[in-house]
Amino acid sequence: MALINDTTLRDGEQAPYVAFNTKEKLLIAKLLYECGADELEVGIPIMGEKEREDLKEILALDLPIPIMSWNRAVMSDLEASLECGVKAVDLSIPVSQILLDVKFGGNKEKLFKNLESVVQVAKKEGLFVCVGGEDASRAELPFLREVLKFARSIGADRFRYCDTVGTLSPHKTYENISYLTSLQLLDIEMHTHNDFGMATANAIVGVEAGAKSVNTTVIGLGERAGNASFEQVLMSLVYQFQKEKNLDSKKLRELVSTVSLAAKKTIDTNQPIIGEHIFAHESGIHVNGMMKSKNAYEAFTPESVGALRDFPIGKHSGSSTLFFHLQQIGITPSKEKIEKILPIVREIVTCRKQVLNANELKELYLCS
Repeated sequence: MALINDTTLRDGEQAPYVAFNTKEKLLIAKLLYECGADELEVGIPIMGEKEREDLKEILALDLPIPIMSWNRAVMSDLEASLECGVKAVDLSIPVSQILLDVKFGGNKEKLFKNLESVVQVAKKEGLFVCVGGEDASRAELPFLREVLKFARSIGADRFRYCDTVGTLSPHKTYENISYLTSLQLLDIEMHTHNDFGMATANAIVGVEAGAKSVNTTVIGLGERAGNASFEQVLMSLVYQFQKEKNLDSKKLRELVSTVSLAAKKTIDTNQPIIGEHIFAHESGIHVNGMMKSKNAYEAFTPESVGALRDFPIGKHSGSSTLFFHLQQIGITPSKEKIEKILPIVREIVTCRKQVLNANELKELYLCS
């Protein structure tokens, strides 16, 4: 089953208007490990001395998982990573014709020669090398085959398939990754962006097509619309693909809260996995089902992600919801009175755009 290589501390921090301080980085790295990340990509050493100092402090945590840095496939970037003491690097190269023209004037020979010299030094230093294929989703498959074949020949360990501008659909993802994995040249890592809202879906489809690793960021943080979400990918791998993970709901909540606060990003109440309201059941049919079976309308339990289940008293509530709340406060309600006040409840909620609380329901019931 696929590894999670989380890049919150690299690609996540590249989101516009986001900057993490050292203390935040260290806590995020620690929490990511505790929540189930298999690898971390934690920075860009060539950015400067402060970035390298932060990376060294993360390495000093001595987490028992690989810590990777991101680099252009140029010698100065690699040297900056080596100074930090990392044992794994991503070496990024443009692979679409668009970016090849922009960055190398379309000169593929120069690209390969440059990559070879950097990878050879990295391998001589004993590093794990992932070749990052920037804009791979807009590259020609025959050229990607050439890149993978060459990267393997010079000692690379993995190829990162980057949907850099988020143009993939799940079907196209499956086609492309199936082809690349069938070549059996290098393990494939998924790096997907959310420009069309498909980052997590494309990452998971890539796993189904044979990818061995997935890049994620907490709350999907990242450039433009963001990346595949750590918490969504994690829960998908555990619940849909039966990946062995010891989920710690308290740590997951702490991780999400830490990143949200550090990035100054709010969490939508209906955000998958972590939204405040995703275990709130208002529909009468759903509440009736949940009263009979706790998995009637939930794919996983609120406890597994540190959330609470709720039955708001709203416009779409049915008699089951009213019975539940009244019984919770010690009233044994009659069916006739419930049926009498139900239309009133719906009218109140519709007019004021706000659900009733239990005390309001109690007052309404006793006065009816």
